[in-house]
Amino acid sequence: MKINKYNSLVFAMLFGFGLTSQAQSKQWTLEECVRYALENNITIKQSELDLKNTSIDKKAALGNYLPSVNGNASHSWNIGLNQDVTTGILRNSTTQYSSLGVSAGVDIYKGLQNQNAYRKAKLSIVASQYQLLKMQEDISLNVASAFLQILSNKEDLKVKKEQLLIDEKRFARSEEMVKAGTIPRGDLFDLKATVATDKQNIAVSENNLLISKLSLAQLLQLKEFADFDVVDDTNVKDENNILAQSPVEIYNKAKETRTELKLAQANLEIAEKNVAIAKGAYQPTLSAFYSFNTRASYSDVIRGSVPNTANPTSQIGYVQGTNQAVLQDNYVPVLGKADPILDQFNDNKGQSFGFQLSVPIFNGFSARNNVERNKVSLEKSKIDLEQKSLDLQRNVYTAFTDARGALNTFEAATVTLEARQQAYNFAKEKYDVGLMNAFDFTQAQTLLTNAQSDVIRTKYDYMFKIKILEFYFGIPIVPIITK
Repeated sequence: MKINKYNSLVFAMLFGFGLTSQAQSKQWTLEECVRYALENNITIKQSELDLKNTSIDKKAALGNYLPSVNGNASHSWNIGLNQDVTTGILRNSTTQYSSLGVSAGVDIYKGLQNQNAYRKAKLSIVASQYQLLKMQEDISLNVASAFLQILSNKEDLKVKKEQLLIDEKRFARSEEMVKAGTIPRGDLFDLKATVATDKQNIAVSENNLLISKLSLAQLLQLKEFADFDVVDDTNVKDENNILAQSPVEIYNKAKETRTELKLAQANLEIAEKNVAIAKGAYQPTLSAFYSFNTRASYSDVIRGSVPNTANPTSQIGYVQGTNQAVLQDNYVPVLGKADPILDQFNDNKGQSFGFQLSVPIFNGFSARNNVERNKVSLEKSKIDLEQKSLDLQRNVYTAFTDARGALNTFEAATVTLEARQQAYNFAKEKYDVGLMNAFDFTQAQTLLTNAQSDVIRTKYDYMFKIKILEFYFGIPIVPIITK
């Protein structure tokens, strides 16, 4: 027989799971699964990081109220023909200069943009908290669905194994009856095929159970999942009697508790703040500034002057009428070392301060376009909130109808199973005394097996739909603790 790669992989997984299942030390409850998922799920961790970013944005918005203070320092070398800023003399030299300064500025009025930005930052934190909570609720619901799927597959496998034991006993007894001549040998072949089908069904059920366990283990971000298993809790119950509530009552409760509505409302308020921030660009801005600067030079400075012996005098004009030359004495500066650096910094310091008013007159429609763009976003947020409310109403009524329908289907499947069980028992009695052939008996047995599977499927479908309805009523699978 040729086995493809997929079958080989499934066989290896089943074999490996079988080896480790004996060493199981823990079976997870639904609450433990949800708790672990909330602490370790990657998507939730990403939402938590987004929440931290909004907290940083709040600090940045708060910083807009504070003045900005900056210091500066420089040191430069000038090489070649330069004018000494101290002496005013042009000469080829290398000069050095140092300067120090500090400046400060603060917004006095900015069209309330800083105030609105801070309020928006606080709303963004609230929105991120709602987003994280919604993610936690979605993960909880997914975990519950995966958990119930494991229980369903477990119960289905149990039924298939019990059916195999019954058919194997029936096959062994039929062999004796064939030898005794009570039933024809053809009936034995039908039973042999039934046993083989039972084994095939068990293999499929085992594979489904393993895949459902792997799905939940991966949802929990478990690294070691070979021996992962859950507790067997197969009781069908509506502990909170949620179906006793009317759809209107559940919807009214959901409007108060559902996270998606709170998130949409927070996003609407953020959009309103964005419009207010954009409108602030229409208004003038007033700011105050202050600066302090000082400098020092390492070049020689003039300490005095002496007569120019090489050129003692120079003509500066004539006496009117006599044309006698008017002379002046020529002097040359006497250079000395520069003052100490700290003294220069003290002597050369200077300050400036004042106010700056900026009035927007024309900016290429950028401010206006930004306002219009944010108004469009605001309208979209309003529509989104309205849509979320309509979706919630539809989902609540759908969930209520589904839950009640699932209950009716489960009850009908249970009645059908009881009838199929009685029909099977009657067919068994007829088969045992030779009044029914193996084919007809197998058909009765198949109908019983199908009825058992329907009960299992409808039971867990009902359990999950009850969980969804409880969710809308504000009853979480486990209480979620916000950080």
